[in-house]
Amino acid sequence: MDPASPPAPASRARPRILALVLLVTAPVCAEYLQAYDPASTGDPAALLLGLLVLAPLYGAPALLIREIAARARLHWTGILALAAAAGTLQAGVVDQSLFATTYAGYDDWAEQLRPTFVAPLGLSAATVLNFLVGHAVWSFAAPIALVEGLDRPGPRRSWLRAPGLVAATVLYAAAAALVWSDVRSAGSDRASAAQLVGALLVVGVLVGAAFTFGRRTLPTPTGARVPPPVAVLCLVLTAAVGYVLVPPTWVGVAVGVGVLGVTGAVVVHWSRSAAWDPRRVAAVGGAAVVARALVGFASVTEMTPRPSGGYGQNIVLLALALVLVRAATHTGRDR
Repeated sequence: MDPASPPAPASRARPRILALVLLVTAPVCAEYLQAYDPASTGDPAALLLGLLVLAPLYGAPALLIREIAARARLHWTGILALAAAAGTLQAGVVDQSLFATTYAGYDDWAEQLRPTFVAPLGLSAATVLNFLVGHAVWSFAAPIALVEGLDRPGPRRSWLRAPGLVAATVLYAAAAALVWSDVRSAGSDRASAAQLVGALLVVGVLVGAAFTFGRRTLPTPTGARVPPPVAVLCLVLTAAVGYVLVPPTWVGVAVGVGVLGVTGAVVVHWSRSAAWDPRRVAAVGGAAVVARALVGFASVTEMTPRPSGGYGQNIVLLALALVLVRAATHTGRDR
């Protein structure tokens, strides 16, 4: 093909398709895999209707994080920092669940907070770990890793042009405003001014870290061997299942931090090898997604009354997750 000729229609369409896949995958990973909401679990109509708000709320930020990374040449340190910033904004400012001691629709909310509640800060350590890591990993980073595994080999490329970026920003702002208004009208606890300022400061620090540490030149790749994608998937899956099952106690917080630290250190060690590639990155993200899909079965089991279509939802979403993981970890074997 002449280098000056325009790209083929298929090559123009593929980034748009990937952007659409990420727009839907992020909210499913954030909200539906764990099957924690009795109001929608097992109800296909409610799940599809919910995407009208959840896709802009989670999918749009995931797209923006990825597009910023592509344009600013951020590596995964930067992506994770931006994902953590978006998660802090969501839980600390938009729905303010990070600081709520009661939350509309969840009768056991206060009971979950009590074991690790830190009164001077007005929050629970277990909630901080659950929400902030949950959003950073499952709402944003894992979906990005999985969907990027479907892209062509080579450096990270942009999927959206300026109109797409503007649309994603507007959709997110509208969804965030809607959720913020809904939380206030539902009678849930509201964060104090000091808590809101604190959350915004954390967001600022994380964004700053993304554009400093996330742009630093990476060390020269080593010649160390790394496990194949399927082994990476299995090893991280074991750790991820252990993490999502830790109880909301101080012991659980300590175990959760330990699991995150050890798993993160191992993945960072692997990533320094020249053999580390997007298929293995997708395997890490896929392990997190599959772990959450498996936990969804336990969530449905604990619901009273148990939703009639709950297990059906679990099975369908787990199957879709496995299909996406296989596709992402088998695309472009020559990378």
